[in-house]
Amino acid sequence: MSREKVHTPNTLRTLTQRGSKNLAGNADAKAERKTDESVEPVVVHGETVTRPTLVLFSRPALAVGLVAALVALVDRFPALEPWRVSAASLETDTTPMAAPVESVGEARIDAPTEARPELAQPEDVALPRGRRGPIAKTGHPEAAIDAETPPVMISDPEHRGLRGFFTALSRTIRHEPGATTRIVHFGDSLITSDFVSGTLRRKLQKQFGDGGHGFMLLANPWPAYFHNDVYRFASSGWLVSRIVGPYVEDGLYGLGGVSFRAPPGSRARFGTARSGTYGRRVSRFEVVYLAQPGGGRLGLSMDGQPAEEIDTAADRTAVAYRELRVPDGPHELEVVTLAGMSRAFGVVMERDEPGVVLDAVGIQGARIRFLDKQDDAHWTEQLRWRRANLLIYQFGANESGDGFAYPMVDYHRTMRLVLEQGQRALPDAGCLVIGAMDRAEKRGASLQTMPVIPAIVEQQRRAASEVGCAFFDTYAAMGGAGSMAAWVARGLGQADLTHPTGSGSEVLAGWIFQGLMQAYRDFAATESG
Repeated sequence: MSREKVHTPNTLRTLTQRGSKNLAGNADAKAERKTDESVEPVVVHGETVTRPTLVLFSRPALAVGLVAALVALVDRFPALEPWRVSAASLETDTTPMAAPVESVGEARIDAPTEARPELAQPEDVALPRGRRGPIAKTGHPEAAIDAETPPVMISDPEHRGLRGFFTALSRTIRHEPGATTRIVHFGDSLITSDFVSGTLRRKLQKQFGDGGHGFMLLANPWPAYFHNDVYRFASSGWLVSRIVGPYVEDGLYGLGGVSFRAPPGSRARFGTARSGTYGRRVSRFEVVYLAQPGGGRLGLSMDGQPAEEIDTAADRTAVAYRELRVPDGPHELEVVTLAGMSRAFGVVMERDEPGVVLDAVGIQGARIRFLDKQDDAHWTEQLRWRRANLLIYQFGANESGDGFAYPMVDYHRTMRLVLEQGQRALPDAGCLVIGAMDRAEKRGASLQTMPVIPAIVEQQRRAASEVGCAFFDTYAAMGGAGSMAAWVARGLGQADLTHPTGSGSEVLAGWIFQGLMQAYRDFAATESG
């Protein structure tokens, strides 16, 4: 019924011993750290996470507040109807993007992880029609959101970036035994709520088979953390260290960039979806934890019945995995901390059927360079453990918030380092960079593209090309400069002028899926010819 594997990193260095990643000496960390001790203290739910007044007066928060006030005003005075902004622009979570927390320690999760139906992406999304509100007066042309092919195609000369992915997908199409195609989709707040990634998972599984839901964190390290087509619950009280802070000293964060600890009595549940078309079956669960000196005990229950216990105490520190196999169908796993302090990372759900698995690894507040905060050997081991056939990187929103304070030459350099790390770990895997969306800001009476956006997109394109990753130009697909204003008017962009709505994320995922399928058809024709 179960098996256990233990892998030890070649070296377990603390952050203060990590050479170029030394928090005191790393140029990236210096640029991100607030050194003025007079700054307002950082606070979270019981621990430290964000500076409240800075968040309240941040641009995204002020923008959301202004739009909400305008909507309320229009509702009160019908004569102002021509100035109404589409309600669809407010349909999703508009929590301001979190700033990094430059400290070593843990944050306590005070709220339980429960179902959040308001974050779930419907299986059938009706795209909004027509523009509304004052933003609709913009003359910017609309992207062809219903087109059979995306406005721009994925750039991948000679299939260099996607060959490994397409090779695996070919085996899945032929239903070869064990032919699961695995994708790890890294991103910021968009992927944290399983936007874009959730729709892309559904489209790929509908086309090529359901290989299982993939990797999930034990509990919600951010309020907006969410996964479609799966059941999740966790009690409050989990302690977290994250690559966006507070940090853990040994640099071990697991695949999801979050390390969890919990005293006895904490629990987390993972199960198949209880409604809908997707995520209704599972064949195996895999629990990822840390074996270490002084580790506690974990209890595993399957479908309400005790299954086994895990003693995480060990002579040496190493990532460990415990797999439980079940008959393919609906099931629920519960993880309970029984004794001592246990440290763990997450749970995987997969099936013993040819198909596609997509791990949505969203990290709120992250920049792509933050992936490099992991211990190198540990990060390599985690990527190899998942045996990914495609690594997707979708960042840019938080980098745009940094503006030009983080120099573009450094952005290009650190992004390239992260992409190269992934390639060294998985040399046969595909690689896809999804470029940043347009982001608008108010200038006078108009909304215009932030000047840093085209600069970020250009560096993303350059880094992808130099390393050999495929590239999808989201900014160009949206319509280029000024397109976010048009998206908000159409109900595809949120009121924060940064993120897509549920409808907008559906459009983006559709473009990426269509782009991958067109590239695969070209690849298959070339290989057969």
